[in-house]
Amino acid sequence: MYAETQRQTAGTAKACYVCFKPTTTVLATVNAADFLYTCPTHLSDPGFANIVPSEPSSSTISAEEIAKVKTEWEERQKKKLEREKAEKEKASDTDDDSKKKSNGQNEKATHASKSPQTPGSLGTTSPSPSPSLPKHDRYTLHRDFFDMRQSEHRKRRQAAQAKELAPRLPGAPMGSI
Repeated sequence: MYAETQRQTAGTAKACYVCFKPTTTVLATVNAADFLYTCPTHLSDPGFANIVPSEPSSSTISAEEIAKVKTEWEERQKKKLEREKAEKEKASDTDDDSKKKSNGQNEKATHASKSPQTPGSLGTTSPSPSPSLPKHDRYTLHRDFFDMRQSEHRKRRQAAQAKELAPRLPGAPMGSI
């Protein structure tokens, strides 16, 4: 269905979508593309909207898990660099020309200086926990109200298309028959 977030407006009160009483409570979509003013009494009405249960906080990742993944990644990067060095050494050992060998060592030095820094070398400062944002209740509209909103948006879109198309249509004939 259609999940919306309950918010409070800072401005003046506007008419409720259902009863037209002034209210500052708004149900807004995630990206705030659509919103409608509703009374708090209508939000508690199961015939208008149902509250969506909040997600459990188990989806948050602990700092220990982040550190564990980070160390595993660093170990893999070290192994990868060691393999690359070993492959280059084998390639340079098989090469008999001393000039090419010295060029290979120069390439290794430039490659080592251009290699991307590992996250551990960037600094070990852990990200500061973000300040807790206010939690807003989420609601799903009843299917009838959702259909009414959809039809309103469809009518607005069709009216805008008709207005845009009207100047392109030919005019009615003016002559007599």
